[in-house]
Amino acid sequence: MSNDSALPLEITVSDLDAMRTRGDEFVLLDVRETAEYETARIEGSKLLPMSEIQQRLSELDEHRQDHIVVQCHHGGRSMQVTQFLQSQGFEKVQNLAGGIDQWSQQIDSSVPRY
Repeated sequence: MSNDSALPLEITVSDLDAMRTRGDEFVLLDVRETAEYETARIEGSKLLPMSEIQQRLSELDEHRQDHIVVQCHHGGRSMQVTQFLQSQGFEKVQNLAGGIDQWSQQIDSSVPRY
């Protein structure tokens, strides 16, 4: 029996907050640059800058079957990475719409905006 319940391409910050509250298993992949990550980050995220993703793709092999939520500043870079990972055979990858900026505005105002 095949699993045809493909995930939507994007999730909202409130979806992500609910997943965290429930304790869902997933990888939050932050694809911003290191300086951005040091400025503001969502607790528990894994940094892998978009500029390095092709060279460092093997670091994600252990997560190939995992649910991955890709996040950046506003959602543009993370959408590109989401589509790239899907093209590399990652099936459970979603983009965080609005990125960390939206997260700061709607979910956790302690995360600095920049």
